[in-house]
Parts: sequence; C-alpha cells; structure tokens
Amino acid sequence: MSAERDLHRLLTTMRPELNPGRHVFTTVPGPTPPPGLAPVVTVAEAEGLTLVVRQELADAAGLSYDYVAGWITLRVHSALDAVGLTAAVATALADAGLSCNVVAGLHHDHLFVPYERAEEAVTLLRELGRV
Repeated sequence: MSAERDLHRLLTTMRPELNPGRHVFTTVPGPTPPPGLAPVVTVAEAEGLTLVVRQELADAAGLSYDYVAGWITLRVHSALDAVGLTAAVATALADAGLSCNVVAGLHHDHLFVPYERAEEAVTLLRELGRV
C-alpha cells in the first residue's frame, strides 16, 4: 500500500489508537540505551540519547523524567512528505489546551500527549477526522 499525501484523506482515515501504558521521556549518556530498556523512540542529541520508554522500565532503571505521556498512533500510512497532518492534529489538540509531541515513523505518526488526557485526545482526533 502506498503512503497517503492528501490531507483530507489523511484526516478522515487516520484512525487514532491509544497504545497501552504510560510512557516517559528521559535521557542517557552515550549512543545506545542501557541493557533491558526497550525504547519506542530514540533521538540522538548533543546532550545525550533521548528515550521514550514505558514508565515502569524507566523507574526500574532509575532514570529521571518529568513528563508522563499517553502514546497515540495514527493508523493511516502517511507519506513523509505529506503536508498539513501534523499542523492539523497539533492545532486541534492545542485548541483544547493539550500539549503534543509528534514523532514520524516511516508508516505512521505517533503522538505523545499528557497521560491523564490521552482518552480525550483520541476523542478530539476522531472528531477532527469527521471533516
């Protein structure tokens, strides 16, 4: 299946899905995660390796964090060069006072929103898809 580029189709077929668990953003020195951690996202930065991991794994490893997120996957296969999806999603969530950290994968976009409002975010995204 080819990746979608049309914004209207992206919005109407995005099928937001809340993944189980609480996820946190943390950082470690060096280029690789510590043994036993299975991050869902890694970002190499000058200050260290940012990891997004399940909260219980970060706690077990003694890693610090200050943001607990719900992880939402948009189930539409969005093209990396598609225009407007991130803006539309971020605007809808921002209008509701929700922060959103977006990570693009090759097949899907992933959103990290405040854990306690993750269900609300999914509802808002489903409403956005009814354009």
